[in-house]
Amino acid sequence: MNMMKKKALLWLVCAVIGNLFVFFTMQLSRGFSSSIKKRGTPIIPASDVPFWRMDEPPKAYWNREQWRLERSYNPILVNGSQKGSVTAVSKHDANNSAPDVLSCEPNVRATTEVGDFETLPQSFRDFLLYQNCQTFPQLIDQPRKCAGHRPFLLFAIKSVIAHFDRRQAIRESWGAETSGNVTVRRVFLLGRPANPDLEPNLQHLLDLESKRYSDILQWDFRDSFFNLTLKELLFLKWVEQRCSDVRFIFKGDDDVFVNTDRTVALLSNITAPDKVQNLFLGDVIVNAGPHRDKKVKYYIPESVFEGAYPPYAGGGGYVYSGEMARRIHQVSRQVMQFPIDDVYVGMCLRRMGFAPTKNSGFRTFDISEKERNNICVYRDLILVHPRNPHEMMDIWKSLHSPNLKC
Repeated sequence: MNMMKKKALLWLVCAVIGNLFVFFTMQLSRGFSSSIKKRGTPIIPASDVPFWRMDEPPKAYWNREQWRLERSYNPILVNGSQKGSVTAVSKHDANNSAPDVLSCEPNVRATTEVGDFETLPQSFRDFLLYQNCQTFPQLIDQPRKCAGHRPFLLFAIKSVIAHFDRRQAIRESWGAETSGNVTVRRVFLLGRPANPDLEPNLQHLLDLESKRYSDILQWDFRDSFFNLTLKELLFLKWVEQRCSDVRFIFKGDDDVFVNTDRTVALLSNITAPDKVQNLFLGDVIVNAGPHRDKKVKYYIPESVFEGAYPPYAGGGGYVYSGEMARRIHQVSRQVMQFPIDDVYVGMCLRRMGFAPTKNSGFRTFDISEKERNNICVYRDLILVHPRNPHEMMDIWKSLHSPNLKC
């Protein structure tokens, strides 16, 4: 019995000593932690528990380049506080400025990192080789386009040199410039011919057109489908330099019809600063992904891109605020160029934490056949795509006819 009492007493003493040890350890730890916080010194976690997860780079080329670019903008990774090395892409130098075209060398890494590079169409190979080039000489500028009255709405229309008939129809219909209570301005965005050896030289006619109408913006790059993203970026840079106070921008193709009156009315009702700042309206496409059929215009090989597209507004035409244009231009430094321009803009919005807002007035996939000849249908729409020059003129005149009854 005495032996049992001794064992019980020994167990009790050990328990008391253990509890005292835990108590003093916790108090000491609290005091140490408090002193650290007072000095403002961060507590560094164990070296085998990384704060930023360094997952393996994606397999598809664009995703991998974007993965590298994002890490080049991550201050923790750039400063080397994370184990492992980070290879930054050459999209920008240390000052985040795009390389000049005269010194922009082809990115030969693409030839080895894209497994099926040699089997891709030449236009796609050119895009991958010169994906990082974003600075090109401007051949025709309109430095006074936004001078004087602050533009309420700027039409920025993608075109090519040969499409004079489309540009002229737009000038004489929905794209007409106005001043006064509502100032509307217009520019057409062009590059050089995509196939100069197979196309007639119309540059001298474009120069005369620019002198006559003062609405041509042209840069010295090949005006191909895969360079539409480049055209977008050059235009955003132009806005920042030449038209930074514009309130709203319509950006679209030269084969659309726009109900300018309806557009101005819609935008005039948007006055709250936060709504203006974050405005991006269009025919929004969600749950979409790349086409894998080589015969499709929008074909993207699996070796180049993997995953789904973010929500984006169809490139036939969309509207955004001047403030949004500035922010997209800034964030574009952190998004690798993508061959499809409207998807790329959606990527930039996603990078900003935004998504475009769907508006039923944008019909980038046309309206039903039975409605096409009903002029009253167009009265409540903002955009219809596609329409040829004759149809643009006819719809515009019909909408403004004093005999119109709906």
